[in-house]
Amino acid sequence: MAQLSERERGVLQKQAFVHLSTLGPDGSPHGSVVWVDVDGDTILINTAEGRSKVEHVRNDPRVSVSVADPDNPYDSVSVSGVVEEITHEGADAHIDAMAMKYLGQETYPFRGPDEVRVLLKIRPTAVKSMFMSDFM
Repeated sequence: MAQLSERERGVLQKQAFVHLSTLGPDGSPHGSVVWVDVDGDTILINTAEGRSKVEHVRNDPRVSVSVADPDNPYDSVSVSGVVEEITHEGADAHIDAMAMKYLGQETYPFRGPDEVRVLLKIRPTAVKSMFMSDFM
């Protein structure tokens, strides 16, 4: 398992939108812009059943996540990893926490009436970062 540096983790803890790439059944890449959270070195993505990314990682757990620092887009973090767990447990509370982080709202306002939330737990296998602000 690769580890996130404190600085890389700090970027992921910001109100940053990340690009999650999954692999479709034919091996083609699929990208989604998503909210992100971290728990230690585990990257957390909250989504819903029925979405392509959930089906993709059930078929092939390899993913990548990339993000530009919202405070300085010259700084970026890129993570290759494996979805080590797909769970419903805690997913509803987690999306509400993400709504607070990203929207300043206590409850996620876009939940559909029959929506089942899913939490993807990504274990990093490789982490690369570029902090160009160090040179500017």
